[in-house]
Amino acid sequence: MNNISGSIPKCLNNLTTLAQKGNPSLDIEHPAAAASPEPMAFASVTNDFQYEDNATFIWKGRTYSYKNTLGLVKMIDLSSNRLTGEIPSQITPEIGNLQSLNILDLSRNQIEGRIPTNLARIDHLGFLDLSFNNLSGEIPIGTQLQGFDPSVYAGNPQLCGAPLYAQHVQTDLRNQEDDLITLGFYISMGVGFAAGF
Repeated sequence: MNNISGSIPKCLNNLTTLAQKGNPSLDIEHPAAAASPEPMAFASVTNDFQYEDNATFIWKGRTYSYKNTLGLVKMIDLSSNRLTGEIPSQITPEIGNLQSLNILDLSRNQIEGRIPTNLARIDHLGFLDLSFNNLSGEIPIGTQLQGFDPSVYAGNPQLCGAPLYAQHVQTDLRNQEDDLITLGFYISMGVGFAAGF
């Protein structure tokens, strides 16, 4: 929500931390030297003290606080900006290498083109939101991408495939049921009732 405009930065494929496999350091306490050379009342004799990592994110209207698990959080959130154009080719072949990525939110922009097929290779992707863009084509086949709720693809009228397919079939069936009950149906019912009476 920063009104970032233009295309998605091409350098996102250089996020080496997201490409690393294995567990990051989960140490949340770190020694730090005191900022002042003068002894501080709360500092130890060696003028060192500990600080703890923690972070709070406000995301999708909810507050998330991370302390002990902060080293595990890997997210890209470029949502609610004014990003335009296609997902850069530098990112398209490399996005599948971001194996540590947990969260990808590109919603509410004007991103065009197809969803990168390599996105289906990210095993740890727990949250995805590509809604309200101008994406087109079929959603790449992969258990990961078909397992998300159809709402993560909403607002992309040119997008098709599962899990949207199931949603479209249900909508089509509802529309067919609604087509049976028309003005002619009510007129016929009225005429039949009058003739029968």
